Amino acid sequence: MTTIPTLEGVASRMVQTDRLRIHVLTAGPEDGIPVVFIHGNGSAATFWEETMLALPPGFRGIAPDLRGYGDTEPLPVDATLGLGDMVEDVHSLVRTLGLGQFHLVGHSMGGGVAMKYAIAYPEDLLSITLVDTMSPYGYSGSKDVDGTPCYDDGAPAGAASVNPDFVRLLKEGDRGTDNPVSPRNVMRQFYFKPPFVPKREEELLSALLSLRVGEDWYPGDFVPSPHWPGAAPGTRGIVNAFSRKYFDASGIVNISPKPPILWIRGADDLVVSNSAMWDIATLGALGFVPGWPGPAECPPQPMLDQIRAVLERYRANGGSYREIVIPDCGHTPFIEKPEEFNAAFHAFLREVG
Repeated sequence: MTTIPTLEGVASRMVQTDRLRIHVLTAGPEDGIPVVFIHGNGSAATFWEETMLALPPGFRGIAPDLRGYGDTEPLPVDATLGLGDMVEDVHSLVRTLGLGQFHLVGHSMGGGVAMKYAIAYPEDLLSITLVDTMSPYGYSGSKDVDGTPCYDDGAPAGAASVNPDFVRLLKEGDRGTDNPVSPRNVMRQFYFKPPFVPKREEELLSALLSLRVGEDWYPGDFVPSPHWPGAAPGTRGIVNAFSRKYFDASGIVNISPKPPILWIRGADDLVVSNSAMWDIATLGALGFVPGWPGPAECPPQPMLDQIRAVLERYRANGGSYREIVIPDCGHTPFIEKPEEFNAAFHAFLREVG
């Protein structure tokens, strides 16, 4: 079913739901406790294969490709829903598969999908694991721990903040290393902490290149803005969908019931941090994007502080969470440091039951 080769023990299938046709990878016993894995931006279910195969006995891994990624039907992404269409896609999948309650794991953007899923369907969840998750206040465009937008129109976040050369090379399916912003180089520099190179780099690169490029998918459309850098999010596409203009998962603090949360991340993550290298405000502060208006108006987004503040409120409202930081590790600890990641993740799953 899949266009990307899978590891032995991982099954690939297409599932028709009442919303769309979803490609799904699975591993483990059919009657195992379900663990649903949601991939991040610029990836696909392929990234979860080793993690699913390593699950403890009695658990079953299920990893879908989100719309616009991998082999799932590439329906357009409505940015104004703030990843809500992906939440409903996942919900339609778990209903079609008849999963009942399950553990939910989200990486990076997938963490945003997981948080929004918890807001919509908290009763479905046995636990939530957020792996190097994006902030509950989206990616770029906010300036304090409460997620206050820098500007009302959503600038400087959104599709216009993405390097156009990277988009071009992605669309061309470039697999080389000559261009500093080629997909392979971006993956090596930002997904993992150099000099780490994964054994299955070709398959992971194929997953990155499976990302559908265009205004309806990646990065999306944009509109003129009177604010720096002169553009704001449009209404279509994935980068706009997780911008601060449309994305807000801080309501997770009020859900009931409150499944336990594990927040696990790499200590040296360049993608999600208080000075993230994909945050255009960080690039402005470093002088890479001219015209930056300064830290009072548009500071780098304090992503880690925002995540922790929301999780502390979750705890204060009766929930529980645990933060685990894996040293000497970048944005993808389940691939870079699988032993450390699995030790913490499996202990959490067993503790929850």
